Amino acid sequence: MLLRCPPPRTTINEPIRYHGVVETCRSNWSAARVAASPRAPTQGGGSAPVTPSQTASYNANNRGNLGRSDSQDNGSPLHGQPTTSEVARAKLEGLKVWSVSTYKCTRQMVQERLGKASRTVDLQLEAQIEVLRDTQRKYSHILKLARTLTSQFYLVVQTQRSLGDAFGELAAKSPELQEEFGYNADTQKSLCANGEVLLSALNFFTSSVNTLCNKTMEDSLVTVKQYESARIEYDAYRADTESLQLGPKDNTTQTKLQEAQLKYERQKEKFDKLRQDVAVKLKFLDENKVKVMHKQLLLFHNAVAAYFSGNQQALEATLKQFNIRPKVPGENKPSFLEQHH
Repeated sequence: MLLRCPPPRTTINEPIRYHGVVETCRSNWSAARVAASPRAPTQGGGSAPVTPSQTASYNANNRGNLGRSDSQDNGSPLHGQPTTSEVARAKLEGLKVWSVSTYKCTRQMVQERLGKASRTVDLQLEAQIEVLRDTQRKYSHILKLARTLTSQFYLVVQTQRSLGDAFGELAAKSPELQEEFGYNADTQKSLCANGEVLLSALNFFTSSVNTLCNKTMEDSLVTVKQYESARIEYDAYRADTESLQLGPKDNTTQTKLQEAQLKYERQKEKFDKLRQDVAVKLKFLDENKVKVMHKQLLLFHNAVAAYFSGNQQALEATLKQFNIRPKVPGENKPSFLEQHH
């Protein structure tokens, strides 16, 4: 249900659209001018000098033909291309349309904020849009915390690997403590191996949440911004139409009213289409969000629980369940020849 109520904060960004400019070129008639005097053919196949009176007549006729060609070229485009004046008029007309539209929308926004103009509101859709924005903020916070956990746990795994290597080295050099250093080295290496598996699960979780938050939701919010801009344009032209309907009934006003009604109908069609697009995107986004987060939350729970309970088999089974391939340490490290090539 559409209602008209005092305005919330609304923004609009209407870009300037410039028409392409097609430059027309004049033919280079100067190359056609005769550099030397013409010579008349003789009976013997040669050429004889032309008299001064013939030369003057030839030059006058040639200048006349060139003048007519120049005048025809100035008045008609080449190969059906628009003239410079037509291009300039098209640019000015486009600038005029943009300026009028921008003025109307800016006036509508200011009057809404001052409480002097009504705005069209779809209560159900506006509530869904607000829920989407709040959901994106909360998911962005979860994503930030998950990335922090992943980076800090990565440092823990690297420390465990270094500690295991140090224990192993001391086990080889300290016969009296070889056994103690040995099983501590094995413990740290086992923790490091399980930590790599958990890191793979955490990276998969953060990647999926990032896609949902910064791509899927953001795409829907882009459509929402277009819908809000179309709403302002629709209300601006609606206000103009209502103002003209209350004015005098003379011929000039009736003509302006007809033009305003045509523009109003076009904006109404655009506004209705974007409103339907937003409603459809929000519906599919909600369904997709539930599916994605159900899978990711189950993965996060099972992987973290299996790691901290020391259940290596359950941790590996969790990754197989979600088709995650654990990253092998040094897998993407370049070879010795590649490093020193």
